[in-house]
Amino acid sequence: MISKLLIANRGEIACRVIKTARKMGIKTVAVYSDADRDALHVKMADEAVHIGPAPSNQSYIVIEKILEAIRQTGADAVHPGYGFLSENAVFADALANAGITFVGPPVGAIQAMGDKITSKKLAAEAGVSTVPGHMGLIEDADEAVKISDQIGYPVMIKASAGGGGKGMRIAWNAEEAREGFQSSRNEAKNSFGDDRIFIEKFVTEPRHIEIQVLGDKHGNVLYLGERECSIQRRNQKVIEEAPSPFLDPATRKAMGEQAVALAKAVGYHSAGTVEFIVDGKQNKFYFLEMNTRLQVEHPVTELITGLDLVEQMIRVASGEKLSFGQDDVKLNGWAIESRLYAEDPYRNFLPSIGRLTRYHPPVEGKQDDGTIVRNDTGVYEGGEISMYYDPMIAKLCTWAPDRLTAIDAMSKALDNFQVEGIGHNLPFLSAVMQQERFRSGKITTAYIAEEFKDGFTGVAPDAASARKLAAIAAVINQTLQDRAVQISGTIGNHQRKVGKDWIVTLAGFEFPVTLSTGVDGMAVAFADNGKCAVTGGWLPGQLHSVFHVDGETIGVKINLVGAAVRLRWRGMDVVARTRSPRVAELAKLMPEKLPPDTSKMLLCPMPGVITSVAVKEGDQVEAGQALATVEAMKMENILKAEKRSVVKKVAVKAGDSLAVDELIMEFE
Repeated sequence: MISKLLIANRGEIACRVIKTARKMGIKTVAVYSDADRDALHVKMADEAVHIGPAPSNQSYIVIEKILEAIRQTGADAVHPGYGFLSENAVFADALANAGITFVGPPVGAIQAMGDKITSKKLAAEAGVSTVPGHMGLIEDADEAVKISDQIGYPVMIKASAGGGGKGMRIAWNAEEAREGFQSSRNEAKNSFGDDRIFIEKFVTEPRHIEIQVLGDKHGNVLYLGERECSIQRRNQKVIEEAPSPFLDPATRKAMGEQAVALAKAVGYHSAGTVEFIVDGKQNKFYFLEMNTRLQVEHPVTELITGLDLVEQMIRVASGEKLSFGQDDVKLNGWAIESRLYAEDPYRNFLPSIGRLTRYHPPVEGKQDDGTIVRNDTGVYEGGEISMYYDPMIAKLCTWAPDRLTAIDAMSKALDNFQVEGIGHNLPFLSAVMQQERFRSGKITTAYIAEEFKDGFTGVAPDAASARKLAAIAAVINQTLQDRAVQISGTIGNHQRKVGKDWIVTLAGFEFPVTLSTGVDGMAVAFADNGKCAVTGGWLPGQLHSVFHVDGETIGVKINLVGAAVRLRWRGMDVVARTRSPRVAELAKLMPEKLPPDTSKMLLCPMPGVITSVAVKEGDQVEAGQALATVEAMKMENILKAEKRSVVKKVAVKAGDSLAVDELIMEFE
């Protein structure tokens, strides 16, 4: 058995591997860049080695630096996690030459399956259904456009060595094919050190369903069911589940057997994933790619099978046979995974960086209702989210006996997740859990684009819900005012008087209310003669409380912001301002403060690095024309002109690091 394991990765996956290694009695070694000096995986490991500057192409994907860390620590095995060097055959070969155990598949399988072009050819030879496309390498943008025209739009432009949404673009016309080719190549080179690109037909109304395979070094290969990964944004998975609500047993078996056949064809061992695109209309499936590594979404498979995939990988790497067969694999219940990203959903999911001023995940483990909550993370309160790496903060998972119960458990867990200091997608994830289309299982990879055509603006409460939230806000305000009276009353001749009449504004509604003490709580009377009873204990300083409003239980998070109360309701932030009638009347007399006019400016939408500027001062630009490119968290973002104009000033150059809303250029 392995005695000391070096994890050639960072973040939550490094922490995840360390947990299993510790459980198995294996010592661990972390590696870290300048940006990760105080990272959680560094604190968790038995040893840690500094490997270079923050950019991954100067640290985490430099093979010699990983080998040097192995020499320094005497590690006898390496787990690559996912991304970085996990599917790099040169790295696996270097480990083999150094006599170091690679906790992953053989070099030949990485070469065959890690290269998407080669894997498609081998899949076709093994009898696996494949998507039509151009399997040869593409040299430049002109050739990419020519091939795309021949295949027919839409097409998918993909990095041969890609993964995690990096180096992938959908093109619906020749211009998008040209831009997409260059961006995919740049991202692939920066993320994987390999800029080879290929193009295939994009299947409309597709579902992304993948099969988890596991093999040992003795020729045994099994499939462990499937995962539905259709909810994606920019080809990056956001929500996954196992099993899929779409597959029937016959299709599951057919896909599983094809995945096993492909794995056996290349002598595969360790954990791996065979990804398929499934035509939702015709119920046909096509081989997409094989990931010769552990997947980000592996926890949902672990939750429904009861297997620890990292442990299985370590045992296989140590030469052990699988201790179970295909008939022993049982799928129990349903699991959902939500990826918590450092992305601001209110700003078109642009990356957000900064310090986590608050980070309190929900309580893990078995809950009172029998559901299970699991949170895989690599951060902690007070830590920083860097611009250099993927924006994922955590993977929140729930398990339940059935799908809807698992979704409801996820909704509750999201409401109990506290994150402050950066933009994050908790409100968006919560909104999806409430959507009827998601709950029905009628999803495709176009789900987010179709359901949020104008971007995510939050989900405002309806009038009935707003009314109940206003009652809660009024009660919270009254509690604070009553406490202030008690405090001031301890000082001679300083007694304050507090009224019971308030005006609460929230979510576009305004509610004049009068409060009075009820039997168990507060009675709230509205101006339209409506009434409701609010019960539930809350003390100033509490961050979370449960109220009962006319028999409905409403759990809210509470954050006092100046004179306002911010309530977290169903994952959404609802700001309630409670004022006395006189203060509200005076507020209406105040002049409205208008935001500055930025209509003639191009501002940086995210913290990042300017990689190129496509125009110069004096140029006339057309609507949709590329102006500049910003790279953040290993993704390229092309900024385009919104209308016809003339460039008056260019304030940046390639290589400049910009903050959010920093000026890039002005127009006449």
